[in-house]
Amino acid sequence: MKIALPIVLSNATVPILGAVDVGVVGQLGEAAPIGAVAMGAIILTTIYWIFGFLRMGTVGMVGQAEGAGDRAEVSALLTRALLIAGAGGLLLIVLQPLIFLAAFALSPATPEVESLARDYLYIRIWSAPAAIAVYALTGWLVAMEKTTGVFWVQLVMNGINVALDFLFVLGFGWGVEGVAIATVIAEITGAALGLYLCRSAFDHPAWREWPRIFARARLIKMMLVNVDILIRSALLMIIFSSFVFLGAGFGDVTLAANEVLIQFMYITAYAMDGFAFAAETLIARAYGRGLPERVRRSAIVTSGGGAMVCVSMSAFFALAGPWLIDVMAKAPEVQADARLYLWWMVAAPLVGCAAWMLDGIFIGATRGRDMRNMMMLSFVIYWAAIFALMPWLGNHGLWAALLISFIARGVTLGAKYPALERAAAVRDQ
Repeated sequence: MKIALPIVLSNATVPILGAVDVGVVGQLGEAAPIGAVAMGAIILTTIYWIFGFLRMGTVGMVGQAEGAGDRAEVSALLTRALLIAGAGGLLLIVLQPLIFLAAFALSPATPEVESLARDYLYIRIWSAPAAIAVYALTGWLVAMEKTTGVFWVQLVMNGINVALDFLFVLGFGWGVEGVAIATVIAEITGAALGLYLCRSAFDHPAWREWPRIFARARLIKMMLVNVDILIRSALLMIIFSSFVFLGAGFGDVTLAANEVLIQFMYITAYAMDGFAFAAETLIARAYGRGLPERVRRSAIVTSGGGAMVCVSMSAFFALAGPWLIDVMAKAPEVQADARLYLWWMVAAPLVGCAAWMLDGIFIGATRGRDMRNMMMLSFVIYWAAIFALMPWLGNHGLWAALLISFIARGVTLGAKYPALERAAAVRDQ
């Protein structure tokens, strides 16, 4: 709970920030600024998401190094991750014209919205190195069981963003540009605070021992782990994106109903993250020490907490789902359609719990190859379910396919778990 609770609390600040961004520009009395901020934020969030492997890969590798008592590698890993973040951010700044051109080609908007979105993006992109560095810093803090630091980074970053939103947009009248400048300052401040909270890494001289940092074998290992996690995450993103696009084929009402219900999934993910992060760090420590019994104990304890969250969320959706739907959607036809499919969302936390917790367990053990391969198999099963069930059951078939993909991930990763424990035992020999 010491590891999990700060993550749950920090996640609670994320949707608040998005709501304030939209609410502040909404005070301008025009629709275009709202659309511009929403479009710009989605484009950058998607781009930055590519670097999410830095958080997951860093947790496993740093946790294992700490468990093995290799303090030099603990420090060196943070430097490696920050170098990747800096290089990735600078590359995005250099390539921004091409990136934004491609983004607007894929997601066209009205000339006014696109113009305002470009203004937003050309400001926000300058904090790309800091925004990506936060992934690496978060991963290091989680691995070191300093999740209270993660909470403070998120709280300070989002708090500054919210305060500056009000000052720049409503006080100074800077409009969409004001929202972007507020976010740039907040992201740079968040990265600076993260560096301060990771200062113990710089107590060991290995953080600047360049032969160790650029050692070929260590770089290859880091690259392989991160590439496997990237592929796994990309396939998962395709599944969720295809769910949205395929749902659009059933009409605007069903698309809106699906979008309302999928928000329940995100709420569950925010609540689950605390125990999944706890699994990552505890498994990594036990794995680094070569203690298979401790690996098993960590998996059981964290999964027990995750299961309680999932059961609670399922019961909550069953009881309060209709009320939540009415709050989130005012159109009667959307409300009725969402109620029709609500029971799928009631079932989702129950059937998805194993997959979500096993993700954390395998990340901690840096078993990226297993995650990639089992995700590939689950990806194929998802599309097989789509082709088999959608023509027969329509949108119910789409929801069934999504839940089947959760089950497939849980079953396939579960089948690989014994090998994970055996590998921990080998490390002890």
